[in-house]
Amino acid sequence: MMRLMIVSVFIFFLGGCSAVSMVDNYQQNQLMKAGFELHQLSLESQGELHYWQGGDTSAPTVILLHGFGGTGLTSWYEIMQQLASDYHVIVPDLLWFGASFSNAPATISSETQAIQHLIEELALENVNVVGISFGGFITFDLMIKEPTVNKAIMLASPGIVFSDEDMDAMSQRFGQSVPEAVFVPENKEGVRHLLEHTFVDHPWYPSFIDEQIYQSYFADFHVQKKSLITTLPAYRDQLNPAEFKGKLPPSLLIWGENDSVFPLEKGIEFSEFLNAPIIIIPDASHGLSNDFPESISQMIRDFIQ
Repeated sequence: MMRLMIVSVFIFFLGGCSAVSMVDNYQQNQLMKAGFELHQLSLESQGELHYWQGGDTSAPTVILLHGFGGTGLTSWYEIMQQLASDYHVIVPDLLWFGASFSNAPATISSETQAIQHLIEELALENVNVVGISFGGFITFDLMIKEPTVNKAIMLASPGIVFSDEDMDAMSQRFGQSVPEAVFVPENKEGVRHLLEHTFVDHPWYPSFIDEQIYQSYFADFHVQKKSLITTLPAYRDQLNPAEFKGKLPPSLLIWGENDSVFPLEKGIEFSEFLNAPIIIIPDASHGLSNDFPESISQMIRDFIQ
């Protein structure tokens, strides 16, 4: 979830209607004033991929992929505006998040295919992909499968090096027995627990806001969202590094020093696997795009320029 949204919700919560909806509408209006447009793409799987597009269409393309717990807008609202002056910026809602959906199996492969369909539909010949957390897993898959990927950046996302034991340890850190219980909360209490362990200095706000956040961003597509997590080990196990290692586009990892979801040592291990640089942000947690938007924007510019 977006840290700015949470703080703004606290400001607006006395308004009587849903504070989350108020902030979401405000941010959408601000994006449209900045030249962004909201589009939808019909998919072969009888679904739709909704995405924002803005910036300079003649400039290099940057596709921003969000993680669990929100939408493209809630993860990238500030960064997409900061990049729009120099890049063609595309920010989709991944399948089964926001208004995007599909009848395809809820797997990493289906997410990748939807982004590949978008790249083909927009006739993009060269793209740079940035993904955070779950969006980083899709970014890694695109690095392997999509020839138009020029450079890739993964924030707090360990790709192929996250084992079943690592998944179990993560669940235990969050007081859960299975990883899907961490990222697909069943109620407002689960939302609060997730957010408190995702951001640096998570702000106080009234507890009823948790229910609004749950209904807006977590309540729909529970079965599909859980499947996206439970099928990750099978996806990982079918990858054969011998087929792609050394052939991947240049990549960069960005990690928080105190990430409790995917600990820093997994980022270092993944950077060694990729032979890619890693930037470590001191005292940072998991929600890097929300906590450090200006720094992340500059890192993206420095890497893909």
